[in-house]
Amino acid sequence: MVVTKIFRLALLATVVISQASYAVVLPEERADALYHSYDGGGVTIDGPSILVRKNFAETVSINANYYVDNVSSASIDVTTSGASEYTEERTEYSVGVTYLADKSLLSAGITRSDENDYQADSSYLSISQDMFGDLTTISFGYARGNDTVGQNGNDSFEETIDRQNYRFGLSQILTKNLIMGFNYENINDEGFLNNPYRNYRFLTNPLDASQGYQLSQEVYPSTRTSDAASLRLAYYLPYRAAIKAEYRYFTDDWGIKAKTYQLNYTHPIGEHWVIDLKYRTYEQTQADFYGDLFLFSSQDEKDYRARDKELSDFDNNTIGIGVSYFFPTFTKHIEKSKVSLQWDYIDFNYNNFTNLNDESAAIGEEELYKFDANVIKFYFSIWY
Repeated sequence: MVVTKIFRLALLATVVISQASYAVVLPEERADALYHSYDGGGVTIDGPSILVRKNFAETVSINANYYVDNVSSASIDVTTSGASEYTEERTEYSVGVTYLADKSLLSAGITRSDENDYQADSSYLSISQDMFGDLTTISFGYARGNDTVGQNGNDSFEETIDRQNYRFGLSQILTKNLIMGFNYENINDEGFLNNPYRNYRFLTNPLDASQGYQLSQEVYPSTRTSDAASLRLAYYLPYRAAIKAEYRYFTDDWGIKAKTYQLNYTHPIGEHWVIDLKYRTYEQTQADFYGDLFLFSSQDEKDYRARDKELSDFDNNTIGIGVSYFFPTFTKHIEKSKVSLQWDYIDFNYNNFTNLNDESAAIGEEELYKFDANVIKFYFSIWY
């Protein structure tokens, strides 16, 4: 459940950046068929995705997306808890509509995601407006989500999460070759925010670590508020290439602070080939209530405890390369088409989350956990 959500975000990070818009126009009519694959840390995720966009009367655009994650997990959370490797499938359906009115763009949509122990429904509404001679674009967005959390093997367990997301965006054409984009996002979550399968550990005897440790289900706050701001610059070089840089800062009321730096370079070769290069680095501090090893168990529902590695102090680095080929146009009904292959290598380093599979070390002195992952995306696109 949670593993799927975390690594899907990592998988789609570059897609979100590449689809950022700097002007109020209808999305291009196109269809995309994607195969994605993630392999790292004992987790494999793969599956297809189909996206179709169609415009009507030059003012309305409709899109529909189907996405599948096939997950097989023997992650460190699974192996150290004594559980067996598991497999599951998550399917996601979404539809959206965009309306263009003069220099304004209004969009709305809904998404449904299903897996055996987690269901998520969300909807969004956004508006964008061109200003000052179409050199400036501002946008506002709101999204609402309602999730239902279950637990395999426990039919009586059912919890809910309510999510709200507010967004503001500003893009500015600074020169004929330079574009700047700024985005701010506020997210408010309320409900059951921890993973029902994950435990924290505490010493059996706080005065004698040699007596071992015990496990107990994590205890989280029931609310979380986070803020994120990002700044993007895109510079178009005279030989049809482009450089993109992004900085993003994140903070929440759980005590986490995170920074992301990313640099992309796009270079065309001839009339049909395009090469994309990427470097990304991410670093974050731990949550206030995170601990790799606690002295004693939680005393009440307000005495929060977490050992989720995604709430620890960690960093990762990504290098990526993509190759795209644009086919010659063979028919008047297809404007253009391309096939693309993208490969990302991600190196994860956890600074205060230990590898409990290191059984030779004393309790609390296990080696720090780290792993690497490979992400592959292969897709075919047509514009019509």
